Amino acid sequence: MSSLPRPDLRNPVHLLAFGFGSGCAPVAPGTFGTLTAVALYVPLSWLPLAWYLLVLGLVIVAGIWLCGRTSKDLGVHDHGGIVWDEFAGYFVTMIAAPPGWISLALGFVLFRLFDIWKPWPIRLLDRRVGGGLGIMVDDLLAGVYALLLMQLIHRVWPW
Repeated sequence: MSSLPRPDLRNPVHLLAFGFGSGCAPVAPGTFGTLTAVALYVPLSWLPLAWYLLVLGLVIVAGIWLCGRTSKDLGVHDHGGIVWDEFAGYFVTMIAAPPGWISLALGFVLFRLFDIWKPWPIRLLDRRVGGGLGIMVDDLLAGVYALLLMQLIHRVWPW
């Protein structure tokens, strides 16, 4: 991230887009952003599913704007330090997740796997969709893949 423009973390839009600073990690900012998402998920997990989905919807809508605005401010599409999309993707992964540390860890690993691997059509969408939606869409779809696989694993091996 050293050759990329630095965010102004005094700007609340940049602060949120950069995951409260977690996206400023010198290596693996997406991983650090997802670790921050895990910490944020814990209190969200206590919400009833309908409220959780409402919060998730707000995170997604806000994220499209936050990521797009920050990207425009910095002049870099999908700057590696923008990790609000990791928050949203991990929160998608964790929809109706069974309670407990196994879900937290498995959700983290599966989401990171799909976010890095970008199987079809994630890579295609990542290349073709621009703006804030383009920044968010690959992580949201990685979250859907991780959600489906985690739920399948839980059906076969309940914890």
